[in-house]
Amino acid sequence: MIDIVKFVNGNLRLNPSLLAADFANLESDIRKLESSGAEILHLDIMDGHFVPNISFGVPVVEAIRRVTDLTLDVHLMLSNPMEYLGVFRRAGADLLSIHIEAVSDPRPLFDQIRKLGALSGLVLNPPTSVERVEPFIDDCDLILVMGVMPGFGGQKFEPLTFDKLRRIRSISKPNLLISVDGGVGDKTIEACAEAGANLFVVGTSLFNGNIQQRFRQLSDLLKKDKGNL
Repeated sequence: MIDIVKFVNGNLRLNPSLLAADFANLESDIRKLESSGAEILHLDIMDGHFVPNISFGVPVVEAIRRVTDLTLDVHLMLSNPMEYLGVFRRAGADLLSIHIEAVSDPRPLFDQIRKLGALSGLVLNPPTSVERVEPFIDDCDLILVMGVMPGFGGQKFEPLTFDKLRRIRSISKPNLLISVDGGVGDKTIEACAEAGANLFVVGTSLFNGNIQQRFRQLSDLLKKDKGNL
């Protein structure tokens, strides 16, 4: 399991979303990310029901696990996440995140995730208020704030995301990972960091270009911002 204290440790990290990678050359893209200094990879699992799209499943996660030792952050966009926690943990997930919109009380799922030896995350969509997740913030290791509706890449970032990040940071424990996903790029990443995020899921803004160059550019924006925090 990840040492959550060491992983947070005041650092701001890019979290490349492999949904935007070149699936014909997936291992090559992962190697480029490793050489760039990536420490974590974000994997979006979509069921075509909870979100109007289908991505990849267990075999792809297993294949990614075979070619890298990087932390795998598996985002379950599923209507019935409880049924798949063990499956994706065995496939190689280090962190399993579920949507508050899919469960009325996520605490039993957090307990199951911990029993499996992984970290637990809770996700909220743009229309969902922070108040919906507040009762559970101290029970999980990560809160993921969606900056767009999940399902498709390249959408416009929702500005209210900044307010959500600030609110969560103000009421959370110091070692909580606060992640932001969707529309994160050159124009939004610094403001997300200033609002309290410390983990930044980047997809099209990273992979639509030279991966290593884009990783450096986005990382430099975070380093610049960290100096101002």
